[in-house]
Amino acid sequence: MPRGDVRTAVLLLLADEPMHGYQLMQAVADRTGGQWRPSPGAVYPTINQLEDEGLVTITADAGRKLVALTDTGREHVAALGDTDPFASFADGGRPVDLHGAVRQVHEAVRQVGRTGTEDQIAAAARILADTRKALYLLLADGPSTT
Repeated sequence: MPRGDVRTAVLLLLADEPMHGYQLMQAVADRTGGQWRPSPGAVYPTINQLEDEGLVTITADAGRKLVALTDTGREHVAALGDTDPFASFADGGRPVDLHGAVRQVHEAVRQVGRTGTEDQIAAAARILADTRKALYLLLADGPSTT
């Protein structure tokens, strides 16, 4: 899934209210129905860069860093106009939730690993290997799975 513009997302969210880094990550996930979950490795460097540019201030708040827009930051957000890094997620993004499907498969594999017989575990390993190959063939425009 292509990821959105973390910088713009952070600025737009801070235009609503000051937030901690974790709150920003949660707000992005909430606005995108969980389809975009920026990592701390994407959000915190972005916050630091915005601070260096004078667009946000960071203050200590109960042991956490509270990020707020500066006046310059508000002007920058106003200049963004209709820019919306969440727009591509508004209609649910891609029609199929591959991450959800992988989570479900992962849980099934864990169950087989915990309670399956030796033969069932071996069969599960073959199924997973075949699935991996089929996915790569799909990317290589191989045999159709539809």
